[in-house]
Amino acid sequence: MKISKIYFLILTILISTISISAQKRFSLGESLSAALNQNTLVKKSVNSLEATNEAVKAAYGALIPTLGINSGFDWSHSNYNSKAASNLYGPNTPAFSGENRTWSLSVGGDVTLFDGLSNYANIHSKENTYTSAKYDFEKLKQDVTLQTVTLYTAIVGNKKLLDFQAEDLKYNQGLLEKIKQMYEIKSVPITDVFSQEATTANSELAYIQADNNYRKSVVSLLNYLAMDVTGDYTFTFENDDLKDTTAVPKEFNNLFATALTNRQDYQSEKYKVKISENQVTYAWGGVYPSLSGNYGLSTNVGSPGDLFSQKTYSAGLSLSIPIFSQFNTENSIEAAEVLLKNTNEDLTALERQVRTDVMNAYLDLETARKQLDVSKTALASAKESWEAKKESYTLGVAIYLDQQLAYNNYLQAKYTSITKEYGYIISQFTVLSVIGALNK
Repeated sequence: MKISKIYFLILTILISTISISAQKRFSLGESLSAALNQNTLVKKSVNSLEATNEAVKAAYGALIPTLGINSGFDWSHSNYNSKAASNLYGPNTPAFSGENRTWSLSVGGDVTLFDGLSNYANIHSKENTYTSAKYDFEKLKQDVTLQTVTLYTAIVGNKKLLDFQAEDLKYNQGLLEKIKQMYEIKSVPITDVFSQEATTANSELAYIQADNNYRKSVVSLLNYLAMDVTGDYTFTFENDDLKDTTAVPKEFNNLFATALTNRQDYQSEKYKVKISENQVTYAWGGVYPSLSGNYGLSTNVGSPGDLFSQKTYSAGLSLSIPIFSQFNTENSIEAAEVLLKNTNEDLTALERQVRTDVMNAYLDLETARKQLDVSKTALASAKESWEAKKESYTLGVAIYLDQQLAYNNYLQAKYTSITKEYGYIISQFTVLSVIGALNK
């Protein structure tokens, strides 16, 4: 019998070892790397950024002369009866037929010489759009980083709550057995047994809920990382990544200036103001004359072997002077100037929002720090009180209700301490995010 138990124990250990080795262990750094490479929003933003860069190239292309090649072949066959032939060449001309083949080739293009500086305004607009898009992309990466940290922290916090709930269930199961033994020797009433059975059942329900919360938090992160939610992963703080607070500012001074310098969305908004200024310049281009040129080389012969035996060169200039455009130019200028005013208002509003974000995040950080300190003090006191009541109950000095009340206070204090610990971590990363220093 003992040998069977030994074999069973060895088999259990081997299965557990295989299961653990099959799990993929994810650190915070690996999660962030996966998020910044696999997240759907990041991928779509990269694709959009590439298209925005191509628009800059197209804007410069408007300054370069166009060049195209056209070629053609025409064939016709005509039949003339005697009447038609006589009409053409005189009486009694017999019927005849004829064919005509024409081969043509032309090379040429056009170039804009002056358009009221609209082309240059368009180039600057596309360049500023690309720069703004890069800042938006960096802001997106910071948002993805913060969300990944939040989801990752939820996993670790829920795992810690799950482990504590497992300890709670084990404790209550052990206490139930102990109370049953005490009841057998008539040292406690039967009501204590019933009460502890109910407490143990509630503890088991709490453990099931904690396990569910942990599993769902894992699914949420895997989905955000665009990974298989059915995969087997473990998440750990092997390097204590979340608790590195060296980058978190200790004082409120100069945080506004830091945020306005580092915040990518604020920098992006400043470039959007420049884009609006470019649009005003572009709209004013419709007031000025435009000058364009064209050029070409063509040949038109009856046989492909004779191509270029006859060549025609061409070149020309075209001047367009706007006199009346049915108020369309005025409307474009007014719309561009209104857009510029609104964009400046957006920049001012964003600056206020940045200041608000910094203020709120720092207040939340200070509150979270104080709450964490208080929760640790409360936890230490609740644990000491429970230990004293537990010993008194064992000695028969205190009743079951006294020690259970003390234990419930300890349980609540422990949950609060864990929650405040990871809430404080999130507050630190939020501060780094609102001042634009999260990825630095």
